[in-house]
Amino acid sequence: MSRRATALAAAAGLWLLAGCYSAEKGKTLELRVDKLTQENDALRAELKAQGDKLSESLPRVDQKVTEVTKALEGLDQAARRSDADIGVQLQKVMEDVASLRGQVDAYVHQLDALQAQVGGGPAGKGGPAAVPGADIPRPADKLQFYALAQSKQKAGETAVARQLYIDFIKKFPKDDLAGEAHFQLAESYFVEDKCAEALPEYGQLVKGFPNSKSMPTALLHSADCFQRLKNLDAAQAALDQVIKRYPGTEAAKKAKQRLAELKKAASKPAPKR
Repeated sequence: MSRRATALAAAAGLWLLAGCYSAEKGKTLELRVDKLTQENDALRAELKAQGDKLSESLPRVDQKVTEVTKALEGLDQAARRSDADIGVQLQKVMEDVASLRGQVDAYVHQLDALQAQVGGGPAGKGGPAAVPGADIPRPADKLQFYALAQSKQKAGETAVARQLYIDFIKKFPKDDLAGEAHFQLAESYFVEDKCAEALPEYGQLVKGFPNSKSMPTALLHSADCFQRLKNLDAAQAALDQVIKRYPGTEAAKKAKQRLAELKKAASKPAPKR
């Protein structure tokens, strides 16, 4: 065979080899694309399923809220109940609110996570959403830890402060400062008029830390929230607790004024339509 013929044969062999390689590489890419498409379809299906589940659950949540409201409306007047009865009822209402809020938050969190995976949203490349202040070292000392959360709250870094309070509660759940962390969390929502978020945190303080220095304010602000949510019986119960637990204090004076305003508003006839 001549040199020219040998060179042509070698070139032809290389071309055929390259063609086979390209075909094989193309097939691999196609398989990968198919797999990604299947995974994306599966995520979309899961997102739809979670959305349907949330849609089914929300009416049950609304029904539970209605049941709680009706139960409150059917109670005897707070003045005819014992102090213990009022405290138990107030705690029960706060726990119900916390439970309902937890159900909704759980589904919303799942939906957000799935949406991020499908669409590459704020969570970024399908990963979990960034935790506010994740790069801030958490002090081992509880006083320093709590002071750090307070400093962020005072500086207006509300999201970071909330996360620090949450982390503090997880690390020191039984410490008295955990009660104050619940209170500060509640206050951060209260000033934003987010009563659905504030009430469960106030409830944790009332339930687990009844001797906290922040209890009078927590009860007063709980009453405000209940009033905004149209649960007037619960608002009255919270104010009664302030008056009975803290007689002669400024908080009790405010509670008496608000209680009088509530009763006055309740005695007014409904406007004619």
